[in-house]
Amino acid sequence: MKAFVCVEGVAVPFEQRNVDTDQIVPGRFLKRDRALGYGAVLFHDLRFTEQGEEIAEFVLNQPAYRDATILVTGENFGCGSSREAAVYALADYGIRAVIAPSFGDIFHNNCLKNGILPVCLPEHLVSQIGEALRTQQYHSVVVDLENQQVRLPDGTAYPFHVDAFWRTCLLQGMDELELTLSHQDSISNFEDNYYQRYPWAKL
Repeated sequence: MKAFVCVEGVAVPFEQRNVDTDQIVPGRFLKRDRALGYGAVLFHDLRFTEQGEEIAEFVLNQPAYRDATILVTGENFGCGSSREAAVYALADYGIRAVIAPSFGDIFHNNCLKNGILPVCLPEHLVSQIGEALRTQQYHSVVVDLENQQVRLPDGTAYPFHVDAFWRTCLLQGMDELELTLSHQDSISNFEDNYYQRYPWAKL
């Protein structure tokens, strides 16, 4: 998993509420080979016509936002089914952080497990950021996990909270398994001492 410390990049305003995982990646693409990447099917039915042509009005198809790494969106983003492919699509497209007032619970956890930082900010602040991006007052945003801040080009900083365990995982670029294995020496020492005291437990 790619470490997340501080990301500065183009932020795209997509201020839709209740965007479910089927909108993020339609169900017919769920059998897609992971090795091929899911970035091409992110928001597929919103980005493309039935003939496969880009819909010019869709925000990710606009030149200013094609290289976005931060998504600013509405409440309850990622609701609906638990499909992890929705997070794959965001990650493979290049999205490193999603800023929203709230997230679907499973989607939120899937983001953390795949190196995407879900940032919760009050709805009025998300709306302010989205409006500034939409009117092109600025294009880039800084998401600083180390200091737990979203910073705007004018110097404004908004604090956010991330669970301490997941903050450590993201900063170190490790999922739960990798983080556990990083303590292999301590685990082995514990096992050796435990089995010396309780040899019958090893049977």
